[in-house]
Amino acid sequence: MKNISILGATGSIGTQTLDVIRNSNNEIKLIGISANSSVNKIIEIIEEFSPKYVAMMDEKSAKDILKYCTSNNLNINVYSGIEGLEKIATLSEIDMVVTSVVGMIGLRPTIKAIEAKKDIALANKETLVVAGELVMEKAKKMGVNILPVDSEHSAIFQALNGYTEKDIKKIILTASGGPFRGKDIEYLKNVTVEDALKHPKWNMGKKISIDSATLMNKGLEVIEAHFLFNCPYEDIEVVVHPQSIIHSMVEYKDASVIAQLGSTDMKLPIQYAINKKERKDAVAKRLNFYEVESLTFEKPDLDTFRCLKLAYKVGIEGGLAPCILNGANEEAVALLLERKIKFINIPEIIEEALKVFKDEKGKKVTLDNVIELDGKVREYIRARWS
Repeated sequence: MKNISILGATGSIGTQTLDVIRNSNNEIKLIGISANSSVNKIIEIIEEFSPKYVAMMDEKSAKDILKYCTSNNLNINVYSGIEGLEKIATLSEIDMVVTSVVGMIGLRPTIKAIEAKKDIALANKETLVVAGELVMEKAKKMGVNILPVDSEHSAIFQALNGYTEKDIKKIILTASGGPFRGKDIEYLKNVTVEDALKHPKWNMGKKISIDSATLMNKGLEVIEAHFLFNCPYEDIEVVVHPQSIIHSMVEYKDASVIAQLGSTDMKLPIQYAINKKERKDAVAKRLNFYEVESLTFEKPDLDTFRCLKLAYKVGIEGGLAPCILNGANEEAVALLLERKIKFINIPEIIEEALKVFKDEKGKKVTLDNVIELDGKVREYIRARWS
């Protein structure tokens, strides 16, 4: 029996993790869950899975959950705020934390979970983007496994099974290209929020969908891959693969390439991570190769999709540069969703933030420094662009 907590239980990854639990033959027990403010969805999870602990970022929502539990005589501990997320991530009863919250908010509870010696099924890529050096060092020190949930990193993780770093020539991250693949800058000037949210292959949350449209999602994955697999940036290549059948590849020094293929279903990498590389009965749709018409590959357009180029640049710079990139991107995406900026403004905002905070880039990567700089970047962008 594996006892787990899910940070972000009502989001895309969280709900698919629940599907994995449903199909686990009672081998996985849900002990703790968190959400932002989705009271009704959390109540549904409580009724089905009977977790012992619940945390809500929104204080009013936490009170609503507590009222529900009290009125139904449920012995459930209810917490709120970031302290609540940290509590759910460090429960003595659990073996693993699935970190599926989106954005910088996942950093503190992930670090707390590592310090409590809990294995991490990592779907929150921003944690490694802003503080990869800190997180991986702490995981190594505490003997904690970081198991990737992103389909691309899970694919690499699987392709590396049985091999070591010295065998690798390069890592190849595949990208669908998003809804604007093949378009130019002139076209992007007029796209709407609705256009950007229409991902051609994956069903994801709004923030990740926008990141996929700008190719920032792939840029964040490049930085994440650097830390997860200790791979130099010059040996991480992005290839546009519109069919999204090959989830990523590893090229070895003997010129062999090992790829992981599968349907566009996140339940497969979630299951693989939770079970720590042990193969279980399929929870994802099986590939029918007679229905796969073709597998094609393209070079990404770094001039049109500048976010990917910026991610490579700040990754190589290191230090707190990725923290600036991430904070600026999160705020820019939020502003777009609020319809306060245009899609084409996102890379402009990130470039501006990197210039304004250039003197902060070289500071030591500590939790305090990351949180402080992230706050400064967000405050500046809100004041400048709102």
